[in-house]
Amino acid sequence: MPIVNRIADLQPEIAAWRQDLHAHPELRYDVHRTAAFVAEKLKSFGCDEVVPGIGRTGVVGVIRGRAGGKVVGLRADMDALPLEEETGLPYKSQNPGKMHACGHDGHTAMLLGAAKYLAETRNFSGTAVVIFQPAEEGGAGALAMVKDGLISRFGIQEVFGMHNFPGLPLGQFAIRPGAMMASADHLTIDLEGKGGHAARPHLSIDTLLVGAQIVNQLQSIVARNVDPLEAAVVSICMFQAGHTDNVIPQHAQLRGTARALTDEVRNTLLQRIDDVVQGTARMYGAKAKLTCTNGYPVLVNNNRQTEFAAAVAREIAGSDKVDTEVAPVMGAEDFAFMLGERPGAFIFVGNGDSAGLHHPAYNFNDEAIPTGTSYWVRLAESALRG
Repeated sequence: MPIVNRIADLQPEIAAWRQDLHAHPELRYDVHRTAAFVAEKLKSFGCDEVVPGIGRTGVVGVIRGRAGGKVVGLRADMDALPLEEETGLPYKSQNPGKMHACGHDGHTAMLLGAAKYLAETRNFSGTAVVIFQPAEEGGAGALAMVKDGLISRFGIQEVFGMHNFPGLPLGQFAIRPGAMMASADHLTIDLEGKGGHAARPHLSIDTLLVGAQIVNQLQSIVARNVDPLEAAVVSICMFQAGHTDNVIPQHAQLRGTARALTDEVRNTLLQRIDDVVQGTARMYGAKAKLTCTNGYPVLVNNNRQTEFAAAVAREIAGSDKVDTEVAPVMGAEDFAFMLGERPGAFIFVGNGDSAGLHHPAYNFNDEAIPTGTSYWVRLAESALRG
């Protein structure tokens, strides 16, 4: 069963929604215009319930089919990134310093298109719950919605997510069972040494030197403490120290991230990072404070739901266009919190030969809309088949 004809007909309308959202990006939980746009559309489609304010600014739509059947959740994210757009598009961001550089505008539009179709046809038994989530980009909006009763309030039994994937050809899907995306924990290292004159370093404790040694030593963790067959990343992405060229700085701060595909490796990373930071600082006579902030957990697809999602994708795209053994991605995704509550699966849909995610020249490919929206429609109808 290929692209749904009705969805193909709706493609220009869905693309217009997407481009409107693209022109008005909003960050994290401050997605008030976007949430209002979504709620208005869901009401106009005739959804049985439209509930705003879940997880602060999330929106949930409920579409009931025939009596009986289970409840399935379909999730899209709404927020943008703090980035200056460099696409030159006629519908480029109108909000300086904000940009839909990860395709959440496309995710929202595709799920709205699916909601319109499902509310029109209701060719299923049970209930489809469409979930529009804020703050995926670092704000843990999925966790906020879960804590606000998303799963229990709407009786969700299975939950599914989707993300566009630059480099994957249009009309194709990719998925895998088990760990598909990494955990992401945030690191802040505050160093205190002894400032002094650049001409007399022997009377100082140089936090630049200490920080540089810490950066180097942290790379030994993955190389020498993690099984080579496992995956892990430790990246220091910010190093701030000093204000001029002849003063050894008394203070320095480093910030970065640690990522893994299993909880065991995640725990090893965090313990060894602390050992390296404290040991290296002590060796040079400096003081160090390590602050680890837990970010998103490993995203783990359930086996049965992954097989089901892949089968639906094959109906839409064809068997040769669904990769069920895609390599795990070391990026993180807070849909993991929803999968921690209910079984489900997360899938990638091709965005073609576009700029990469989080790049100032990125743009969601509107030609992906029929494929992604048809996937949502058939997934709901198949999961809720009477």
